[in-house]
Amino acid sequence: MKVKHILLFVSVVLLDQLSKWLLDINMQIGDSITLIPGFFRITYLHNTGAAWSMFEGKMGFFMIVTVIALIVMGYFYYCAEKKDALTKYGLVLMMAGTLGNFIDRLCFQHVRDFLDFVILGYDFPVFNVADIALCVGVFLILVSVFLEERFGGVKKCEK
Repeated sequence: MKVKHILLFVSVVLLDQLSKWLLDINMQIGDSITLIPGFFRITYLHNTGAAWSMFEGKMGFFMIVTVIALIVMGYFYYCAEKKDALTKYGLVLMMAGTLGNFIDRLCFQHVRDFLDFVILGYDFPVFNVADIALCVGVFLILVSVFLEERFGGVKKCEK
């Protein structure tokens, strides 16, 4: 793994855990602070499920799936071509986000969420920095796949 990828990975995990630690010491579960009325709040919640609280309470399931996901993402990172920077950065962000939420599940048996947006009248589910990293990582990989499909065929791992 390149140094810049390691730095990004470590930075995302640290930012995720630091932001959650700051919540732990400054807010109670359910507390909400409005920063931009009608648009953005910090709302401290515990999520025992996955995205949007799906599979709530299935901690053993999440532990196994997370370890498998990290191994698979690591394999794809290893297989990604050196020139395929979007895929590599996407995978680094996905691994960092996955690890950030895994740390929460391992240490607290829930994920700590706090970013609470209302977008066009829709109260979006509360999320965290690790979730942002996961979403941006998926987006980068989708862009990479689109560009590869559009301009260069499909790559295979031959390492």
